Amino acid sequence: MNKMRRFIVSVLVISIAGLGLPLPSQAAIVGTDAALAAAQGDRVATLLDRADVRAQLEAHGVRPADVKARIAALTDEEAAQLAGQIDSLPAGGEGIIGALLIIFLVLLITDLLGLTKVFSFTRPVR
Repeated sequence: MNKMRRFIVSVLVISIAGLGLPLPSQAAIVGTDAALAAAQGDRVATLLDRADVRAQLEAHGVRPADVKARIAALTDEEAAQLAGQIDSLPAGGEGIIGALLIIFLVLLITDLLGLTKVFSFTRPVR
């Protein structure tokens, strides 16, 4: 038992002493074009991970695995061009939802303040 304790203590001392040693690392400067191209490629890939996009692709008979393989095969220029086309497309319905939410909040606040009576589930503060 004494030999076993010595062995365990020796291993622990060596491993703790090894933790303090610096590990080698490498760093390189990444160009702006390369960083932007990688970010745009990631943006296109994350867009395809959305459930609604995946459902539309499957509705058109396209498998998500095939799309991911094609996105991975794009060059940096092609990924940048695709990301630019996605940016130029009109947003679908986000403005309408935001406007309805703002209108609901304004009416709710005016109901709570007692200025209007639109919602039956509110009681005025006054």
